[in-house]
Amino acid sequence: PSPVTRLPVLKQSLVVARVFRTEMVNIPKTRNTYCRKCKKHQPHKVSQYKTGKKTGKAQGDRRYEKKQKGFGGQTKPVFHKKAKTTKKIVLKLECSKCKAKRMKPIKRTKHFELGTDSKKGKSEYGGKYR
Repeated sequence: PSPVTRLPVLKQSLVVARVFRTEMVNIPKTRNTYCRKCKKHQPHKVSQYKTGKKTGKAQGDRRYEKKQKGFGGQTKPVFHKKAKTTKKIVLKLECSKCKAKRMKPIKRTKHFELGTDSKKGKSEYGGKYR
């Protein structure tokens, strides 16, 4: 039995929760998966979700700018204790038939590639044997 199975149930969940992928995650650019709009499996185009540009017009941003104005220095705490070294990768799936889009989060990983060949064991000059 592994050392994790000997721990009480609560501690097992804590140990398992901290494990994340360190190896390269490679995902194909197209995936055959269920489309909610077509109500059946269709080929989907896969891309990585990126957050949009911040406009600064959201209510919290406007309130913060108003509070910062004038004398008195920094008014709200600035967060410094960053604990995570990775972000969860979010895939954007677009149906090739009806163009419906949906997001699918996958595990945390440091290295992520979309549909490229793995370069492991291959050099620029013709592979394993030169």
